[in-house]
Order: sequence, then C-alpha cells, then structure tokens
Amino acid sequence: MTLTLPQPIAAYVAADNAGNDAALAACFTGDAVVHDEGRTIRGIDAILAWKAESKRKYQYTVEPIAVAEAEGGAVLTGRVSGRFPGSPVDLRYAFGLRDGRIATLEIHG
Repeated sequence: MTLTLPQPIAAYVAADNAGNDAALAACFTGDAVVHDEGRTIRGIDAILAWKAESKRKYQYTVEPIAVAEAEGGAVLTGRVSGRFPGSPVDLRYAFGLRDGRIATLEIHG
C-alpha cells in the first residue's frame, strides 16, 4: 500500500531521510515550533540544529506507515529505524500546517 502524504509532510520525510538541510528548512514556516523528547525548538535555525544533532546521535530513517487528517494538519505514524535501543519504533508526528508549510510538529513515542 502506498501512502499519499500532504506535500509538506512528504517533503519533510524525504529531506529528513536524506539529511538535506536546505530542503528541510523549506518545509517549515519561519516561526515554526517543534516539540520532541521534552524539548521545544523554535525557528528554522534551531530546528536545523536539532535535526543535525538527532541524525548524528541516532543515524535514523523514517518510513511512513499511516497518515490521518487532523484539524489544521495531519498525524503521521512513522517507523523509525536507527542506532538506538529498541529500533525500530513507531512514532506519531502531529503536523500543524499553515500556508503549505509546517508551522508545528509534535513527536510522540
């Protein structure tokens, strides 16, 4: 089964898996906020630093396995595989979209 992801989410997953900072930055609004592992990350520069740190630490990839529309965005379930205990794990990515970009992202285990 092939999932059809909203464009900003498909672009985010592709850029994240490829480690492409320019493409990743283009996915977010300038004032985007991310919540992950008990941290709040604000703005594109901070988001790029968070992503670089995560990639270095976990060397992960995300495989989308389910998506559901949500008010103002979508919730993606992704199978995350990498160098961490318990790999792979399924995480929920709650995306808030605005003007065709990601305005908020909350990642839950």
